[in-house]
Amino acid sequence: MPRSLESLSPADGERVAAKNLVAALTAGRIVYDDGTGQVFDTDGVTTYVERGHPTRGEWYVDSHGRFASFWPPSYRASYDLRWLVEGGSIVGLRFTHTEDGSEFSGRYA
Repeated sequence: MPRSLESLSPADGERVAAKNLVAALTAGRIVYDDGTGQVFDTDGVTTYVERGHPTRGEWYVDSHGRFASFWPPSYRASYDLRWLVEGGSIVGLRFTHTEDGSEFSGRYA
């Protein structure tokens, strides 16, 4: 479990509260099921890396308390985040697209 999340003890699948979104996203590099990775900086910049090629975007907490991202020139999306917890430890995040319900998971590296 990332050190910055040690004070939290959510259940697996529990929604990440808006007040914990920044901590959840910036706790460390996230590696997704498909092997891609992403880093979220506290200043709202995010870098997604696929096969060694980085792409920069922006992220923020939207007015509904959800994680949202912007990828230039025009792609915007918002997600509900849920904790991935194994053996009582937070190991990652589950992202659910708010419009189409598609899901993907990532683990802290």
